[in-house]
Amino acid sequence: MKKNFLFLIFLLSLTTITVSAQTVRKYSNEFMNIGVDAASFGMSNSVVASTNDVNSGYWNPAGLVNLETQELSLMHASYFANIANYDYAAFAMPLDDNSAVGLSIIRFGVDDILNTTQLIDSQGNINYDNISLFSTADYGFTFSYAKRLPLDGLNVGVNAKVIRRIIGDFASSWGFGLDAGIQFKRNNWNFGLMARDITTTYNSWSIDEEKFAEIQGAVEGQNQDLPETTEITIPKLQLGVSREFIYHYDYSFLAEIDLNVRFAETNDLFSSSGLSFTPSAGFQFGYIDMIYLRGGIGNFQTITQLDGEDSTGFQPNIGLGFKYKGIQIDYALTDIGDQSAALYSNVFSLKLDLSIFKN
Repeated sequence: MKKNFLFLIFLLSLTTITVSAQTVRKYSNEFMNIGVDAASFGMSNSVVASTNDVNSGYWNPAGLVNLETQELSLMHASYFANIANYDYAAFAMPLDDNSAVGLSIIRFGVDDILNTTQLIDSQGNINYDNISLFSTADYGFTFSYAKRLPLDGLNVGVNAKVIRRIIGDFASSWGFGLDAGIQFKRNNWNFGLMARDITTTYNSWSIDEEKFAEIQGAVEGQNQDLPETTEITIPKLQLGVSREFIYHYDYSFLAEIDLNVRFAETNDLFSSSGLSFTPSAGFQFGYIDMIYLRGGIGNFQTITQLDGEDSTGFQPNIGLGFKYKGIQIDYALTDIGDQSAALYSNVFSLKLDLSIFKN
């Protein structure tokens, strides 16, 4: 039943790839906005100002200049009752004292979906032998570069992204876009700005017309017209400010507040016809740079209930981390208490300081 339900979603989503060559989609390539790294999820993704490791390639490439050695990061999460899998891998290294590079890969996919378009044959009979399986997957490949500027405390970074999206044999696309990030540190304060899709990331779809012809008859009155093939992702901004406090050398406390901005009307907490934004906040308590406790709240959304009344949803997260001799394992539980429209997820990630293998 789950797979059949997913296939119906697939049929509907295929028709909304685009409706014209100049259409702008508010939620295009949305899998690239989920986030990475269980430590960041534990802080409700409020890390744009404080990020300073291999995962900075995603959150704010300017933070890569804080790397002292090569690092590797891996993450896995499951969504929608383990139907969808979300995986991430990243590698980053310093080039010198003032610059660094990184490479990351993201995959969000649903595998083994039932294709029931041929379930009923030309004679009107149900033939279960005609059921086949297919997968839908989105891939994001990101190359990052960061550099320190002459002004003390000011770092910049850029991302070049290649997007690959595949819907079985029905359709596939290639896309390209750029991100840019800035970090500025003054005393114990950190400020960050991440601008995603600053070039309005462009996706070009290729649709198999023979396969589309099969879909045209699957749901009466739908999927009758071949979709257009151009998709554009509009820019998004994330601004943040953070500060870290150290107590007696052994205890640390990091707090950050972020503001997430979209240039479109959405169901964010504050929204108008051309602009919407929602806040988030997170903290991390550390002990002897080994044990970490994290928490955060974000994703404030206006949710319309079944009775037509609006309510405010939010997503509280918690997380734990353990670090020892260059190996860091993190866990996050997102949307505790089911306070938002999103489903909770268990997220695990691993980060390695690759210098430990050289000793």
